[in-house]
Amino acid sequence: MPTDRDPEKNRLTARAKRYARVGVNVGGVAARVAAKKALGRKPDHGRDAFDLASALGGLKGPIMKVAQLLATIPDAVPAEYANELMKLQSQAPPMGWHFVRRRMAAELGADWQAKFRSFEHEPAAAASLGQVHRAVALTGEALACKLQYPDMQSAVEADLQQLSWLLSLRRRFDGAIDTSQIAEEIGERLREGLDYRREAKHVALYRAMLKDEPRVRVPQAWPDLSTGRLLTLDWLDGRKLLAHKDDPLAVRNCLAEAMFMAWWLPFSQCGVIHGDPHLGNYSVFDANAKPAGINLLDYGCIRIFPPSFVGGVVDLYHGLERGGDDLIVHAYETGGFRNLSRDLIDVLNIWAKFIYGPLLDNRTRTIADGVKPSDYGRREAFRVHQALKQKGPVTVPREFVFMDRAAIGLGAVFLHLAAELNFYEMFNAMIERFDVKQVAARQQAALRQAGLLPPAPARARR
Repeated sequence: MPTDRDPEKNRLTARAKRYARVGVNVGGVAARVAAKKALGRKPDHGRDAFDLASALGGLKGPIMKVAQLLATIPDAVPAEYANELMKLQSQAPPMGWHFVRRRMAAELGADWQAKFRSFEHEPAAAASLGQVHRAVALTGEALACKLQYPDMQSAVEADLQQLSWLLSLRRRFDGAIDTSQIAEEIGERLREGLDYRREAKHVALYRAMLKDEPRVRVPQAWPDLSTGRLLTLDWLDGRKLLAHKDDPLAVRNCLAEAMFMAWWLPFSQCGVIHGDPHLGNYSVFDANAKPAGINLLDYGCIRIFPPSFVGGVVDLYHGLERGGDDLIVHAYETGGFRNLSRDLIDVLNIWAKFIYGPLLDNRTRTIADGVKPSDYGRREAFRVHQALKQKGPVTVPREFVFMDRAAIGLGAVFLHLAAELNFYEMFNAMIERFDVKQVAARQQAALRQAGLLPPAPARARR
């Protein structure tokens, strides 16, 4: 049986090996950027971004995950870098059967195969931190077994440090946006994603929050077949979301409504969001021989907010809707923005009106007419950045990092589907009779049921 000794915890030797491997690929790019700064030269973001993406393309693991996260966080890095990083593929070469046998034995004991009716040798999917194998339980249920790659804890710590220079690019060259909170938030979410026991609790949390929503399916975790580096869930059959982008409008709208509920219901009712809006994290299930909803497949990046933050998001919506400056200021302060001025509020409102725009417009519409999914939010982020050069700087509170990222990802899904919905009616039905105290009570109950601790108050982390 597995011992209490953990040979894969964060270790200096493993980090050193990772530093060396990453440094060979990335160090040259970083050195060139630093040299330009020292010599007072303007950065060539296009050339540097291409070289960085080429260097990262030969690496797998957390560094790839971090790069992909940066590419989808509005204005975290220059646009040229985001464009190149978005081209990186998330699929990693899978680990072979020899690794799988050793990993499964380490997690479930030498007799691990006796705990399954069958276990497929070839992975069904391989990503940056682990790979998934199909299996069948002794009782006949189809299972998805996610295995973490070796030495991921050390690799995460090494890669977070190695890539810190990416987030410092803004501070080095224009300083309009302080990315320090972004770095902290990414680091915390990535570390949480390595703990598969916590991910199993996230699954339980979503089952509790979405138990009354038939258009969204959440798998069930199998605790006896799960550990800190092995997560076994129900296998949910489904097709890729993009397989339905040419379906009739009614089908596309149905799927978009399911996505809307999967994201906004947990947030508005319990202060929880799914922070990784990758298309591969969803699939479509059928009912009565036609598409009926979505499967949520991955729970490694879940953000739990203090209820007061949810109240601030709703207050900001009402402030924009009613033109209430006092409510808008209160909302930004509740969200963690400090040292606000009239000019800075006007700049922040550019982004807020973009995010809330479809929710403020009482008509059936697309999420953004004439915009490609990959360009969603880019123009607005550029306008905000240009304005902040004159009015800033600003530190983006860490609570907004994955909030904005997930909102952009959700909007891109709506664009892929070309859905036409009344987002105003859907959102207002969600926040009807909104009450922060009720959010707190629901969150507390759901977290207790899932075995999770409540989030720390926002100010305690500053």
